[in-house]
Amino acid sequence: MYSITVRDHMMIAHSFRGDVFGPAQRLHGATFVVDAAFRRRELDADGIVVDIGAATQELKDVLAGLNYRNLDDEPAFEGVNTSTEMLARFVADRLAERVHEGALGENARGLEGITVTLHESHVAWASYERAL
Repeated sequence: MYSITVRDHMMIAHSFRGDVFGPAQRLHGATFVVDAAFRRRELDADGIVVDIGAATQELKDVLAGLNYRNLDDEPAFEGVNTSTEMLARFVADRLAERVHEGALGENARGLEGITVTLHESHVAWASYERAL
């Protein structure tokens, strides 16, 4: 399986519900380094997994909808704890939609999977992997 990974970051504010979250129940900020890995079994006719420039731009566009936002105020997250794991899935799902819409080019339709990893710090991160 071949893969390419592109990276960006986002800064958000949010809070959690539930005693398990301790002090994170209060509003706090988080800066995530975000990696999006695109996978396919065979390279396309151009000898690549996907155009790195297009993948970088699409990740940037997806994150722009979250960056500098208080996620507690966003209708898409109403009633949801915006954990690192949940946000990794949200970003992966938005990227998958863009692949299916053709935003990464026609050859990207041959992609088989996406993994999104949100690095919460240098010692903790979470990922979500999905098929396309």
